[in-house]
Amino acid sequence: MLLGASLVGVLLFSKLVLKLPWTQVGFSLLFLYLGSGGWRFIRVFIKTIRRDIFGGLVLLKVKAKVRQCLRERRTVPILFASTVRRHPDKTALIFEGTDTHWTFRQLDEYSSSVANFLQARGLASGDVAAIFMENRNEFVGLWLGMAKLGVEAALINTNLRRDALLHCLTTSRARALVFGSEMASAICEIHASLDPSLSLFCSGSWEPNAVPTSTEHLDPLLEDAPKHLPSCPDKGFTDKLFYIYTSGTTGLPKAAIVVHSRYYRMAALVYYGFRMRPSDIIYDCLPLYHSAGNIVGIGQCLLHGMTVVIRKKFSASRFWDDCIKYKCTIVQYIGELCRYLLNQPPREAENQHQVRMALGNGLRQSIWTNFSSRFHIPQVAEFYGATECNCSLGNFDSQVFGPMVGACGFNSRILSFVYPIRLVRVNEDTMELIRGPDGICIPCQPGEPGQLVGRIIQKDPLRRFDGYLNQGANNKKIAKDVFKKGDQAYLTGDVLVMDELGYLYFRDRTGDTFRWKGENVSTTEVEGTLSRLLDMADVAVYGVEVPGTEGRAGMAAVASPTGNCDLERFAQDLEKELPLYARPIFLRILPELHKTGTYKLQKTELRKEGFDPAIVKDPLFYLDARKGRYVPLDQEAYSRIQAGEEKL
Repeated sequence: MLLGASLVGVLLFSKLVLKLPWTQVGFSLLFLYLGSGGWRFIRVFIKTIRRDIFGGLVLLKVKAKVRQCLRERRTVPILFASTVRRHPDKTALIFEGTDTHWTFRQLDEYSSSVANFLQARGLASGDVAAIFMENRNEFVGLWLGMAKLGVEAALINTNLRRDALLHCLTTSRARALVFGSEMASAICEIHASLDPSLSLFCSGSWEPNAVPTSTEHLDPLLEDAPKHLPSCPDKGFTDKLFYIYTSGTTGLPKAAIVVHSRYYRMAALVYYGFRMRPSDIIYDCLPLYHSAGNIVGIGQCLLHGMTVVIRKKFSASRFWDDCIKYKCTIVQYIGELCRYLLNQPPREAENQHQVRMALGNGLRQSIWTNFSSRFHIPQVAEFYGATECNCSLGNFDSQVFGPMVGACGFNSRILSFVYPIRLVRVNEDTMELIRGPDGICIPCQPGEPGQLVGRIIQKDPLRRFDGYLNQGANNKKIAKDVFKKGDQAYLTGDVLVMDELGYLYFRDRTGDTFRWKGENVSTTEVEGTLSRLLDMADVAVYGVEVPGTEGRAGMAAVASPTGNCDLERFAQDLEKELPLYARPIFLRILPELHKTGTYKLQKTELRKEGFDPAIVKDPLFYLDARKGRYVPLDQEAYSRIQAGEEKL
């Protein structure tokens, strides 16, 4: 603002008072501009204009296609039907576990049989059916068939057990549950607490004695169902497609709403932004109950006609063998996965694949170059975006070497209004937004960490926020008066840093959620479980950094005035109550936990002190993976963990 006023003043003075020619006035303004730091803007302009134009064109293209689908009421099943017509006999899905190949025609017929079967059982548009199974082709066919009928699918995390699993099924109000035979024991554990009206169907190997008595074997029932498309429901592009359950500060998992337009938008931004091709073959070993595996990966199959290879679970030892066998050109990853691959001993298969792109998020800057160079991957397509967020990012200019290594995306420094996202200042202890005298959030300068926010514009298909089933959860993710008075913005809960060129780098996760083993861990949920197992003792759970690992390992500080705690039984109980990634790796037993005036547990100092026995004088323990129980954490064990010699 000051520089602009100065330039106007020089212009008026030079022309009206000194009466200089326009050429001399122009040179005077140029020299003043450059001398006042304007050369930085020119440098940024030259280095980023090509990137910004390409990113802007991608946004315009996706927005135009979304608006067209909105006008024509084209849903994901309708878009998939167009894909089937283009190449019905091309391979759509390959399940690595059984080497089962499905063409687009076969996927279409299977999903239609699902729709007809559910319709015959009384389900209709607007109803909900839950899916609880490991990765395989049928997973895709099930939710796609439900979508053809207008039934909304609740995609349940296969790591969930007991209370958390029951919570997801209950809050979804599902009328039917389809579970894989491998998940039968988990269903049996909660069967007595399920709604009697909930229809149960098992897919996979059939063992009547291993499932609840009311369960029906789905596979033969689908074989008898018609394979033609049922009568299409009156569904629009902004109607619900399915629910993905995410962890958060609400405690138990919360259902993020994925509408048809969001599914298309997320898949299309990746497709066009990273210059994918219909001939590409994607290797997808990520869970299909998450958006990365089911939208970013499977979406390329359903919407753009690419072949996707599905693996039940990630295997570091089989990764490159699979890529060679199926001639994959794109692999999906999360940051932890990349580290596991780098930890494998070198193999000849690393040099024999055809992979040209690694697509995912969470790849640390420290291993980015090693990952791409060792495995000979020309392009690392790093992106940022939660299932429910409206401010997805992509490192579209992702060459291997350069200033963008480690970046999860960018925002134009010269055309920032095109994509209204921003990093805003937050209090590092409370993570509350810091506002200026006018009540508006204060934007961060380059190099200054801040929380990423995205302006909510419900009429804009790229800016809308669809939220969660729980309205209370929505309120916690929305802030007002962020960009200007009266507006609303989505709070990602993540701290990022922007460099001078507008590249954004992930720094940390705010609030009461941290990430471990590729999963979001809700500290509120874990605290509640631990407190219950420890006779309602005060428990504070937080994430701590461990050298050589992605994310943060869970640590629990337990208040025990006597110091007595049966840790062996505690570890056994945790195996039954919490998924592996949510179990605390470290324990700290202390007389009491300090609280705020509003009775909130103070975690800042606990987090800073970590698990170093030289700093922490309270008894410390860690979960020994080989023994399956908590053992004392002394200086020797601490040194092994720091050196990466202790498996966590």
